[in-house]
Amino acid sequence: MMILTINNIRHEVNIDAEATLLSILRDELDLTGTKYGCGEGACGACTVHVNGLAVRSCTTSAGSVVGKSVTTIEGLETNGILHPVQQAFLKSDPLQCAYCASGMIMSAAALLREKPAPSTADINTAMNGNICRCGTYPNIVKAIKLASTILTAK
Repeated sequence: MMILTINNIRHEVNIDAEATLLSILRDELDLTGTKYGCGEGACGACTVHVNGLAVRSCTTSAGSVVGKSVTTIEGLETNGILHPVQQAFLKSDPLQCAYCASGMIMSAAALLREKPAPSTADINTAMNGNICRCGTYPNIVKAIKLASTILTAK
């Protein structure tokens, strides 16, 4: 039995410590906003935050996050208010199929936590490894810049 803190909620789960965090989120806790993409940590679809840092949940063992705080796309909002990145993605609609959306949003939110007003180069560097199979990268950069203006206006 392990205790995991996911989206500020303690969960007791009876799992193998080597199981991936992604499988626990999706299969045990029914938090399906985090997507399975490549299974190798290369595409970014499974990005979550562990203690505020963007990590690939498909290559992170569940046992390695015991005692740490995990945030998924479902927990990014606060008190019913969407995170500025979620707001910007909804407003600007930068994606086509949106399969990559949760991973993109989680990576962008981690970037904006570190750099509230990032340059285009900062965005490109931070988002490297988040793959959009539809190729809407310019629109994603615009959405992140919009999120930055929402964040810095607060």
